[in-house]
Amino acid sequence: MTNSADAPARLTIDLAALATNYRLLAERAAPARCAAVVKANAYGLGVERIAPALAACGCKTFFVATLDEAIALRASLADTEIIALNGLLHGEASVYRRHGIVPTLNDLGQIAAWRDHCADGDALPAAVHCDTGMARLGLPPAEAAVLADEPERMAGFTVRALMSHLACADMPSDPLNEVQLQQFAGLVRAIKPPQASLAASSGIFLGPAYHFDMVRPGISLYGGRPNQSADNPMRPVVRLTAKILQIRDVDAQQTVGYGATHRFEGPARVATIAAGYADGYLRSLGGKGEARVGNAVVPVIGRISMDLVTLDVSALPALQPGDEVELIGPSTTIDAVADRADTISYEVIVRLGQRFARDYVGGTA
Repeated sequence: MTNSADAPARLTIDLAALATNYRLLAERAAPARCAAVVKANAYGLGVERIAPALAACGCKTFFVATLDEAIALRASLADTEIIALNGLLHGEASVYRRHGIVPTLNDLGQIAAWRDHCADGDALPAAVHCDTGMARLGLPPAEAAVLADEPERMAGFTVRALMSHLACADMPSDPLNEVQLQQFAGLVRAIKPPQASLAASSGIFLGPAYHFDMVRPGISLYGGRPNQSADNPMRPVVRLTAKILQIRDVDAQQTVGYGATHRFEGPARVATIAAGYADGYLRSLGGKGEARVGNAVVPVIGRISMDLVTLDVSALPALQPGDEVELIGPSTTIDAVADRADTISYEVIVRLGQRFARDYVGGTA
């Protein structure tokens, strides 16, 4: 949607807050380098605006999930390092080379394939991912042990970074953090890569031992809390507002929305706003979410529809159609919304759809 002043719902993305968050993370991780994770269209916020704003802050390395994402990002960032995490699939090597993208090698077969691709003498860069506890991507422990014993398997290409990923970094007291740290440190000592990287957003806050040479934050750049046991030092980056489409008076025994899940016990006022699960406002927030009008909190009532949300605004008799309510913002953060929806802030932010008008404020990138 275009940024029309008459848009029924609006997503505002604060590039100045994004820059502040990047600098905070970079300072906390120093002297380690601070990269940025911009996969999934920069967590749904628009990689063509987010990535240049981060590059303007000094970020020189960007992580995405897929090769397609990397190629799209290259259109916005001509001279920066872009690393795709999901691995080297059959037939992709020449595409990585053509676009100047760094693949992440996730098993010994991919390492052999990239080495063979570089057999013409071009020592092209690649990241190598060793699994230390996630059991997703990365060299399984048995393959990582082989690589530690036979680092010559990587001869012929440039190892840009040895990486792993923490499973429980958002829970600082979980013993698996220390287990993974020690396993990864052992691999670093054995393989001796020029650069090692273990910590993403939450791992940065576990302390300097987890920083190694490069950290790669994602959700914290966009305002998400790093862990569950401390106050969030990150600035909110997104604000979601929607206009009231209609207000109606109801009375006892009337219901609202599909399934008649909310029944009124007396006179009330219902406001219907222009947002719904098609826009990424989670259906699980029905009867659990809340909106704000100034300092006042109004509850979400009934089920979330595809295009509409209903609110109990009985306490705000001055509200009129056309007035705005805030669904996400400084006082209703992505983490607060996630807690009410019984999910995580990652899901909240990446689901924010394309129907909202978008405003980028606080930056020129």
